[in-house]
This record gives sequence, structure tokens and C-alpha cells, in this order.
Amino acid sequence: MTVSTAIARLNAADQDFARHLDHLLSWESVSDDAVNQRVLDIIKAVRERGDAALVEFTQRFDGVDAASINDLILDRARLELALTRITPVQREALEKAANRVRIYHERQKQDSWQYTEADGTVLGQKVTPLDRAGLYVPGGKASYPSSVLMNAIPAKVAGVAEVVMVVPTPRGEVNELVLAAACIAGVDRVFTIGGAQAVAALAYGTESVPQVDKIVGPGNIYVATAKRHVFGQVGIDMIAGPSEILVVCDGQTDPDWIAMDLFSQAEHDEDAQAILVSPDAEFLDRVAASIDKLLPTMERAEIIEKSINGRGALIQVRDMQQAIEVANRIAPEHLELSVADPQAWLPQIRHAGAIFMGRHTSEALGDYCAGPNHVLPTSGTARFSSPLGVYDFQKRSSIIFCSEQGASELGHTASVLARGESLTAHARSAEYRILNEKGN
Repeated sequence: MTVSTAIARLNAADQDFARHLDHLLSWESVSDDAVNQRVLDIIKAVRERGDAALVEFTQRFDGVDAASINDLILDRARLELALTRITPVQREALEKAANRVRIYHERQKQDSWQYTEADGTVLGQKVTPLDRAGLYVPGGKASYPSSVLMNAIPAKVAGVAEVVMVVPTPRGEVNELVLAAACIAGVDRVFTIGGAQAVAALAYGTESVPQVDKIVGPGNIYVATAKRHVFGQVGIDMIAGPSEILVVCDGQTDPDWIAMDLFSQAEHDEDAQAILVSPDAEFLDRVAASIDKLLPTMERAEIIEKSINGRGALIQVRDMQQAIEVANRIAPEHLELSVADPQAWLPQIRHAGAIFMGRHTSEALGDYCAGPNHVLPTSGTARFSSPLGVYDFQKRSSIIFCSEQGASELGHTASVLARGESLTAHARSAEYRILNEKGN
């Protein structure tokens, strides 16, 4: 096998840099009309025929010989069995990662609060967990037990009573690591279904699959399209694009380290994006040499090659200040600050899903076991989105209790504003509670 790279080289000083950068960052979902229609047909079938449709689609798309929905249900005992089928080293790693993820997310948990005003009016916020969350997990060889931990544990920390996991098992192929992760993370029910049909089942419910309040977790284009269509019926985490990494380096990190950090995202798929920004032109040359040297040693070399050549880039900037400006412009999913003093630059970072500080903090640690969530905003959405967290599984309800005096005082203000909007019933409802002026 022959692999070679021709990674793009950009210079922020060039007149057309902004245009080239925009082109590099552009990514559109390949959810065309045909995909949309197939997904809509599948959703309709699941809504109308429930379990029977799930069995039919699982037979057709996954090649699973299922006689009924009961063949597609895994109970808690099956998850516990998976713990015995993985190696002790794998179990220890899963448990250690799960513990770190749990400790981190426990700090995110929000509590209800109230305060009382001088006249006795009480205002506040009641925080309540979702009743039920649905977790989509890719199946087969492309399985990610780490994603099970990252999605299920925040839900459980939030207090979600039931976490329902769906995971396809193409041709009956079961991934024991995924099931073991589900056991450790506290998943309550598992259905071996996938694709748009699994999303539809979670969104609308069937005779066997319970309807959930929110669906989280990654999937292929059919899963992403289905999530988009059921949003509103249920909540969703996000419509994620390809994985991304942006490394900002001052030129003093080992170039082999940086090349491998770029590979760590490029190996996900051909559309993944890996970018290095540095003010040191010679360092960019050294990283390019490391890429060429190390690429032939990678198991997923062909995927990395296509990703690097198609969407990767080495960007030269004037100085570190401009490097930070470029980073904020890109708003990456993963941002590595591979510099001498990352803490000094942190206040200037405005847009990033996760920020990895210093030369020794590889993005891969965040993927598996550092503690923060690896479900992150992609495609520039870090400008307005955040990592998945406990707060995604909690609702907030406003609390308003007016004392007699408080209702009277607020009634005057509400009356003026309501009449200004020509909403007379609003105004009179408030005016009835104004002391000594009832009956207006």
C-alpha cells in the first residue's frame, strides 16, 4: 500500500487567506432528497406498525434473523455477562474512565433555588431531571464504548430515571465492550436496533420501546437525518459533523507528537479535519516531514491520507496573537494549545468545544478518560454550543409566588404593559389583584 500526503499550506498574510480558509472549513451534510425520503418513510412505518416495523427493518438493513422484538432486547443480565467476557485490563480501563467522567460531571449538576423579596414575593427556579433519555450507539466493528460512558453517565448524574440504549448488531455482531460500558454506566434497557428506525422508536415509542424525552449519541447520515426530523417531538443533543482538531503550537513541541495528534482525528473518517497553526514556518516543515514519515506506519493510513489531503492544513501566522485569532475564527471542536504557557492564552479563547492545555495534553486523553465530555460541537457551532453535559438532561421551571402586597405592586406595572399591547384580559387579570382597586 502506498500513501502520500499533500497537505494544504496556508499563510494568514496572503490576501486571499480568508477565502481559502472558508473553503477549507466548508462542510455540508450529504443528506440529499433520497436520504430524506427514505428516513421519512421509515419513521412513518415505525409510527404506524411499531415493533413489527422494527423487526422488518432490522432483518433487512442489519441482516439479523429476528423472529420478534424479543430477539432484539438485551436484559441487565446480558450486560453483566459482557463484563465477564472482556479482559480484566479492559474492565479496569472502563471503570477508571467511568469514575473520572462521573466525578467531573457531578460538578455540573444544578440545584433548584429561590429567593424572597421584602414584600414576601418568592422567585426561583426548580431543576428537574428528564424522565427518560435515549442513547444511540453505533454498532458492529465501528463501536465506541467511550461514547456510551460519555452519554449515559451525565444522564444518570442528572437523575434521569431511565436510560434506554439502542445499538445495531449488523449480522448479529455484538460488541462486548459496548455492552460492558453500558453496564458500568448504568444503562437500564438495551435494544439491538439501529438506523432511522431506532431513532423513530425512541421518539414515538412502540409496543416495546418506550418513548423518551431526549435522544443523544452519534450515528450515520440516516441517524442524523432522523434526529433532525424528530426534533420537536423529542429533544436531541446536536447534529454532529465530522470530527475536528486544531492545534496551535509555538514551534517547540516534538513535531512527531503534533503529527500524531493530527492523525488522531483524521483517522475517524475521510471528512475529519486536522489543522495546525503556528508562527514558525520551519516548524510547519518539520511537522509535514513527520506526517510523511509516520503515515505509512498507521493502520488506518488510507483514511488519514484522504482526510489530511482533503481537509487538513498547515497554517502559518504572524505571531501567537494571530494564531489565537485564527483559532477563534475556526471555532474548533477540539483545540490543543501546545505552547509554553497555555494559561496565558486561555482568556482570549472564545470559541472551542474543548481546550487541551500544554504540550503533554493530547486530545486523545479527552476522548477516553480525562473526565470532560467528548461529545462536542462541530462545524463551527462552538460559537454558540457547548459540550454535552448534565445540564442537557435537566429542565428548569420558573417559580413565582406573589404575596398580596407583591401582587398589588406588580399589578400596576403589568397593567400598563398589557394595555400597551392591547391585551385587556391580561391587564384586568392583574388589576383584580391590586389592593383597594379590585373590580376594574
